Amino acid sequence: MTSDQWHPDDIVLSETGVGRDLLLLITGGVRHIGAASTAYMDGDTPRVMTAAVPHHKEHTISEAIALKAAAALNRTVTVVMGIHYDNLSKEGILEVVNIVNDKVDQYLLQKV
Repeated sequence: MTSDQWHPDDIVLSETGVGRDLLLLITGGVRHIGAASTAYMDGDTPRVMTAAVPHHKEHTISEAIALKAAAALNRTVTVVMGIHYDNLSKEGILEVVNIVNDKVDQYLLQKV
């Protein structure tokens, strides 16, 4: 597969338990590490810290996903994300973001 061909099933969400904590890896296309966001509960309030690789944009959605997952599961969650497809239009980017959010929502429905 070249990096400009994509299909919703190419975007993969996988989980790894790390003690009580959770690592979610979300990748697609040319897989890589573009950002890592860790969300944790501070009392009843979820907080997040993010590291992003320069010139990558995954942090724009990894933070929201980590916050949503930590709040829903009441545990520390790190989201590592790396999705790349060449020549995506703005509409294509929005479609990828929607697919990622749908996969996260489906995952959380199974867990809560």
